Amino acid sequence: MSVIVLPKSIFERFKRLAEAEGIQVEELIVERLVRDLDPKTRVEAYWEMCETYLKQAKEEMVKGDLKQASEKIWGSAALAVKAVAYAKEGRRLTSHRELWEYVNKLIKETDDEELGNLWRTALSMHISFYEGWAPREEVERALKNITNFLEKLKKFKS
Repeated sequence: MSVIVLPKSIFERFKRLAEAEGIQVEELIVERLVRDLDPKTRVEAYWEMCETYLKQAKEEMVKGDLKQASEKIWGSAALAVKAVAYAKEGRRLTSHRELWEYVNKLIKETDDEELGNLWRTALSMHISFYEGWAPREEVERALKNITNFLEKLKKFKS
């Protein structure tokens, strides 16, 4: 992952837009940058971000910032689903509803009910970011579960 420095005014604008969409600023910027790229590059960008978010979640756990760890866990799972949808169908998922529907589609295709349980774990972490209620042990469990979720989805992205 590389670092880009933005003027504060641009960053603040992207931050407001990202908050309105319920996504991380980085995800919004990547969405804007990759929309004209070839499908393979777009899938790789989504997947790289999902792995980066998972790594950042682990770092936030070490720091004791459970809210940020929770949001990174959620972001990692959401980006993994987006990567799979784009890899399999060239489809860009743009809402929480579309993410839910796509996970449901994967469950039907694979007959793997655990995907649904793991997805609901990710959603609980999104709520935890806003509410801050999840105890450390639950965030740790979620981190393990979402690592498993990514392993299950990885086979669909290529």
